[in-house]
Amino acid sequence: METYQVNNEGYYGTFGGAYIPEILHRCVEELRRAYLQVLDSADFRQEFDTLLRDYVGRPSPLYLAQRLSGRYGCRIYLKREDLNHTGAHKINNAIGQVLLARRMGKRRIIAETGAGQHGVATATVCALMGMECIVYMGKTDVERQHVNVERMKMLGAKVRPVTSGNMTLKDATNEAIRDWCCHPEDTYYVIGSTVGPHPYPDMVARLQSVISKEIRQQLLQHEGRDYPDYLVACVGGGSNAAGTIYHYLDDSRVKIVLAEAGGKGVDSGLSAATIQLGRLGIIHGAKTLVMQDEDGQIQEPYSISAGLDYPGIGPMHANLAAKKRAMTYAIDDDEALSAAYRLTRLEGIIPALESAHALGTLEKMRFRPQDIVVLTVSGRGDKDIATYLAHAPQ
Repeated sequence: METYQVNNEGYYGTFGGAYIPEILHRCVEELRRAYLQVLDSADFRQEFDTLLRDYVGRPSPLYLAQRLSGRYGCRIYLKREDLNHTGAHKINNAIGQVLLARRMGKRRIIAETGAGQHGVATATVCALMGMECIVYMGKTDVERQHVNVERMKMLGAKVRPVTSGNMTLKDATNEAIRDWCCHPEDTYYVIGSTVGPHPYPDMVARLQSVISKEIRQQLLQHEGRDYPDYLVACVGGGSNAAGTIYHYLDDSRVKIVLAEAGGKGVDSGLSAATIQLGRLGIIHGAKTLVMQDEDGQIQEPYSISAGLDYPGIGPMHANLAAKKRAMTYAIDDDEALSAAYRLTRLEGIIPALESAHALGTLEKMRFRPQDIVVLTVSGRGDKDIATYLAHAPQ
C-alpha cells in the first residue's frame, strides 16, 4: 500500500532530504541519529506527555460548532489549539524539541519566528527549563507582532531583528541557520514548522501528531467513529496541518483540505500560495515547492498573516498536493478576514489570522448533512487584533 509518511532517507515522494552546507553536516547527522531513539524512549514519552497535560492543558477540546455547522450544512468540529498555553499549537513542538536538546547536551537554543507564536512557545519552554534562548525575527514581523516580541523578552529570550530580504520569516530562518553554522557545538536549532533538512519535517510532524491522536479519541466519544470525512488546516510551513492529518495520512476515507495564503490574489504578485505558484527547488535544506523566478531566485511571499508568508512549504504537504491526496485552496486576505469575523460573530471565537485561512475554505466547498468536518483553529487572534481592527467590516 502506498504511504504518505516519510521514507528512511527523509523523503516524502520526491520531496524532502537534507541539502545542507558541509559545516552543518555534523549537527544534522547528530540530530538524525538521536531523534527517533529519544522520541520513542519511555522516559521522554512520560515527561513529554506529562508536560502536555499539566503545563499545556491538553487535550485541547474538540468543539461542535453548532451555528457554523448550520451555515455550511454539515457537522463542523473545531480542534481548539488556540486554548493551549501560549495560545497556539506551537508549544507542542517546542516542548518536544527542547526536551530533546537537553538530552543531547545542548545548552543554547535558537529559533526563528514569523507570527511570533513559535518564538513565544520556544521562549516559554526555555524559561521553564532554564535554557538560553535567542529568537530571530524579521524586522517587518517585529513591528506587526509587537506584543509577541514583548512576551518573548519578558520570558528572558533575546529577540534579534533581521533586516535582510523583505524582513520576514524566510530571512529570520536564514539568520538562524547562519548562527547554527557558527555555534555547532553547544547550540540546538528549534525549527518551528515541518520545513528544513531531514529529520526536522518528520520530527515536527511527530511532535504535533498529538493533535490527530486526540481527534481520533474525541471523535469516537462524540460520533462513535474515530475518523472525519474532512480534515481542514492552514499551511505556511505546515506544522499544525501535519499534526492534524498525521494519523490519517494513509486513510483514504478522510479527505484532506489545506488552505494556503493567497495574499492579494494568486496572480497579483503579492501572494504566498506556494502549492499554486511554486516549482521544485531547494529552500532551507529541503527539496520542495518554492516560489522562484526563471533564474531560481526566491520570490518574496506576501500574506496579511505573518505565519503564512513563507516562499516554500513542508515536503509532506508538497507531496500530498503532487499526489492529489490533499485539496488545496488559496485563500486571499479578504476571504480570511471575512472568515475570521464570521467565526467570531457565530461562535464567539476570535481565531488567529493563520487559522482564518482554513475557515475561508468552508465558503468554497459543498458538504452533505451527514459530513463530519474537523477544522483546526491553530491559534487565537489576540496577536492579530490590530490587523482585525484596521480591516473591521463597516
